[in-house]
Amino acid sequence: MACTLFEFSLPDEEATSALAARIAPYLKVGDTLLLQGDIGAGKSAFARALIRARLGRMEDVPSPTFTLVQTYEDEAAELWHCDLYRLTHPDEALELGLDDAFETAICLIEWPDRLGEVAPKSALTLSFETQEDQHCVTISGPEPWATRLRGLHD
Repeated sequence: MACTLFEFSLPDEEATSALAARIAPYLKVGDTLLLQGDIGAGKSAFARALIRARLGRMEDVPSPTFTLVQTYEDEAAELWHCDLYRLTHPDEALELGLDDAFETAICLIEWPDRLGEVAPKSALTLSFETQEDQHCVTISGPEPWATRLRGLHD
């Protein structure tokens, strides 16, 4: 059962990048982050910053809106950044090879509602919202996420 673990206010893109950089070291092969929220809520900015933090360098990280999937390789894992906005059925996600990637890579999934029942039950969910002039994110997930992310607020 997923429960809310953290809530953060993200007043600017720098705060979004800082949060992504703090989460990045906690991730390992087989982890999936479901990035929910409306267009412009900060999902892509978060994914871009997390990928750069994992790679340890400034990297061109285009939105995978048209390609659906962009992959990157760090020293510990392959990273899959997916934008499923254009999918119409969960089977299309499987055709991309996501079922294998959920086990062999770290997956960042924008528009995870397109996965339906295919979404991993063990995924960490980040729900982005725009409130007034800033973004907010609520992070929720099942165990062992609460234990693994314990130091995130320090």
